[in-house]
Amino acid sequence: MDVRDAVEADADRLAELTGVPTDVMTNLVHDRTVRVATEDDRIVGFVSYDARERTVHVTQLEGSPSVCDRLLEEPVRFARGEGMAVELLVPEPDEDIQSAADDAGFDHVGSGPLFDGTPTVKYRLDS
Repeated sequence: MDVRDAVEADADRLAELTGVPTDVMTNLVHDRTVRVATEDDRIVGFVSYDARERTVHVTQLEGSPSVCDRLLEEPVRFARGEGMAVELLVPEPDEDIQSAADDAGFDHVGSGPLFDGTPTVKYRLDS
């Protein structure tokens, strides 16, 4: 598996993975740091994140459990280099991403906000 920066041309595939419109994914690529995982030149998952107020916020994570494990390394590596914490909100019940957060050493720190009526769980990894 290779991991690289996302480019605008990836928006169609990111939309396919998430079920949201392509223009939303184009904006995501423009507004956040987005890294994509590829196998055989096909995108199999992605992570998006941004940094503010001494915390890296993972805004989306998509892929199989092993892909999510690998992709979480990206914001964690960035945060460690900058001496920042990492936060991740996981929609319930998404056991694959919760497992990836646990594997990466994140702590479950409580409930997060509702997104479109879906409860979330908040994870945090301190530097």
